[in-house]
Amino acid sequence: MIKIKKVLNSSVVLVEDKQKKEFILIGKGIGYGQKTGNIIEEHQVDQMFIPIENIKVKEFLGLLDAIPPIFVELTQQIVTYAEEKLNTKLNTGIYFTLMDHLNFAVERYKKNINITNRVYWEIKNYYSEEFKIGEFALKQMNEKLQIDLPIEEAANIAFHIINAHGEQKESSKDGMRYAKMIGSIVNLVRYTFNINMDNENIHYTRFITHVKFFVERFYSDKMIDDKDNLLFEQIANLYPQAMSGAFKIKEYIEQVNGKTIPKEELAYLAVHIHRLMTYNQLG
Repeated sequence: MIKIKKVLNSSVVLVEDKQKKEFILIGKGIGYGQKTGNIIEEHQVDQMFIPIENIKVKEFLGLLDAIPPIFVELTQQIVTYAEEKLNTKLNTGIYFTLMDHLNFAVERYKKNINITNRVYWEIKNYYSEEFKIGEFALKQMNEKLQIDLPIEEAANIAFHIINAHGEQKESSKDGMRYAKMIGSIVNLVRYTFNINMDNENIHYTRFITHVKFFVERFYSDKMIDDKDNLLFEQIANLYPQAMSGAFKIKEYIEQVNGKTIPKEELAYLAVHIHRLMTYNQLG
C-alpha cells in the first residue's frame, strides 16, 4: 500500500510506502483526479517507482514545473519500450535527462534551430538497437505533437539510452578533475554575466547537465567538430553575447589544458549560456 503525498501533475505523483520511504510514481493519468492522502494499492499499478533520495530525482522534481505533461508520458513510453527491447533496466536518471532533451528538441524545432548530431553515422551503425529505439521515440513524438523532427533526432535519443545502460563509474581522480573544470566554467559564466546561479533552479540544472557532458567529451577526446562551421555562424549571429561567454571558456581551457575547443562545441555552449541568461533576466 502506498499513500499519495503530492500530485505533481496528471502523470506524476509523489508517494510514500508503509516505511515512510518516498518515491516518484510515473504513469499516464496516474495523478488524474487524485489528491494528497489517497491510497494506491501496489498491485493496481505497473508504473515506474523512483526512490526520492536519488540526486537526479530531486532535479526531476524541479523539471516538472517547466515541462508539459506530454513529455512525461513520452519519456515513460520510450523508457518502457527501451527496457523491453534491450531486456535490461535503465538507470533511473534517464527520466531526467531524456525528458529534458525531448522538451528542448521541440523548443529548438519551433525556433528553427537545427543542431545536427555529428556522430549520427556511428550511433546508427554501432548501436543499432538503441538507434531503433530512437526511431520509435521519434515516430511517437512526431505523431503526438504533430511536428516533423529530423531522423538525426533518433540518434540523439539513442545516445541517452546508451548512457542509461552503459554508464561507468568515474575514478576519484577523474571525478576531481571533472568537478574542477565544471566549477571553473560555471564561475566564468556567473561572473561574466552576473548571473545568480540558483542550485534549485531548473535552468541552472539544465546548464550544469550540458557542461558535465561537455567536460566528459573534452577529457575523453570526443569533442564534436564540424569543419563547415554552419551551426557556429548561426548561433554567433543569434546570440552574440552568449558566444562571447563561450569564447571566454575556450580561452580559459586552452590556457590551462593547452587543448583547443572546436567551434561547434562553442556553439552548443553558447546556446545553453543564452538560455541561462534569458531565464535569469526573466527571474
